[in-house]
Amino acid sequence: MMVQKKSLAIACSLAFACIGSARADQLSDMQATLDKLQKQVQELQAQIGSVQKKQEQPVAAPAPEAAVTMKPGNDLTFRVGGGEVTIYGHADLSIDDQTNGMAGYLNGGVPVTGKNGWMPDVSSNYSYFGIRGERAINADLKALFQFETEVAYAATPGASDQGTDGTAQKTGLGSRNSYIGLRSAAFGAIKIGKTDAPYKTSTGRMNNFSGTPGDYGAIIGNSGGDNRVEFGTRLPHSVWYESPSLNGVGFNLLVSPGQNRSTGGGLYAIGEPDCTGGNSTAGLNGNAGQPNSCTDGSYGTAISSSLTYQAGLLYAIAAYELHKHVNRIGDETTPGTIGIRDESAFKVGVQYALPTATVMNFIIERLKRDAITSGLDERTHTAIWLGATQKLTPTDDLNFGWAHAGKTPGQPDQGVQDKYGNAATPGPSDNGANLYSIGYKHYFLDRRTTTYLTFSRLVNGHWGHYSLGAGGHGLPTRNYVGDKFVGGCQDGGVCGPPFSGNTAQAISAGLTYDF
Repeated sequence: MMVQKKSLAIACSLAFACIGSARADQLSDMQATLDKLQKQVQELQAQIGSVQKKQEQPVAAPAPEAAVTMKPGNDLTFRVGGGEVTIYGHADLSIDDQTNGMAGYLNGGVPVTGKNGWMPDVSSNYSYFGIRGERAINADLKALFQFETEVAYAATPGASDQGTDGTAQKTGLGSRNSYIGLRSAAFGAIKIGKTDAPYKTSTGRMNNFSGTPGDYGAIIGNSGGDNRVEFGTRLPHSVWYESPSLNGVGFNLLVSPGQNRSTGGGLYAIGEPDCTGGNSTAGLNGNAGQPNSCTDGSYGTAISSSLTYQAGLLYAIAAYELHKHVNRIGDETTPGTIGIRDESAFKVGVQYALPTATVMNFIIERLKRDAITSGLDERTHTAIWLGATQKLTPTDDLNFGWAHAGKTPGQPDQGVQDKYGNAATPGPSDNGANLYSIGYKHYFLDRRTTTYLTFSRLVNGHWGHYSLGAGGHGLPTRNYVGDKFVGGCQDGGVCGPPFSGNTAQAISAGLTYDF
């Protein structure tokens, strides 16, 4: 019995010992777990503190996206508001020596006065500045705009009397090609504003003496032998369509409404500062330059069109332009009255580049007036242009040009006098002309700067009165003697009316820059 009690006591002691040992192990594990949790809490608190500290620090605002960026390339094109805007321009100035060829002319048997012969000048030619832009409306359609202005680099801006081109301010903002419009890659462009007519632009690339005294506008597109190039001009208040190129074929059509309350076009068109056709310096009874002075070439609605074809080295055109109800002094059988008839022009032209680095240009043109009396018609004739550019080096060109104006069926019986003081009479006459030009052009390595040297000689028939520089050069030679100005004669001078039969010549050295 005693042994049993002793054994039981020992067993109980061992059991309590085991239980105590187990509890100690558990407490140790719990303590380790608590220590681990406490460490994790401390690490978490440290992280929270770091985040809070970062949140309390000021955060720099993200750099805003640039509102205007430059488009890669050589042009001054900027991306603006989802569209593009391009700034561009052309500067052309020259030092000339020109002669009107009228030294020794007579008026009533008395030599005319003034500086008739060679005279040096500095001329600002065909220079302009413009801004154009476009913005996509959808995947195919774009909205367009452009405004362009002539820049008088050498002359003081203002209306000039140095050509019979009226009173318009050519250096005013938007004086050149300016418009808004829509363009589709699939269907072409519709534009509204003012622009060089399709008839003019269709052969612009064939005019290798553009802007110089030998500019083909002295004869091509010039129906009357004046400084006005009636069928090589900019048409205001116009709407036009430009087709996309379809296998090299393009088509342009322009309509310029007459918008004139006068039945004979004798007033300025509504909204315009000049006679349509640019003849404000004409006029009867001393009213030159007035809104009712449009009496020699003002017209109503104009329609101009061109069809072009480009295939490799070949470029060909056919173009037509119509001026409705053109008024002309002297087109009636009664001297001094005004005839109103349509005038038109049609031309075809070809440009071809030969393997010899030679570019050949040929244009034949027919100008026509539906004259009342054939013997008084000095507008209807055929004209020809033959131009060539021979590339001497990659940066040097030699240019040649010849233009011919054929004789007309007649001429008015007033307004023109020959070199001997004889007045023109109605009927067929020798009033054609030939223009000869030669020129050298050098392109600098930037391809934006050029220099040129040209010589031009315009030989008028006995009753011809064409002028060098019409259509582009800043200072045309005109067919007036030295003391003659538009509207009269200087006091004490011996002048007379416009003269014919002169041989005008010019040497021109110029510098151009494009941007």
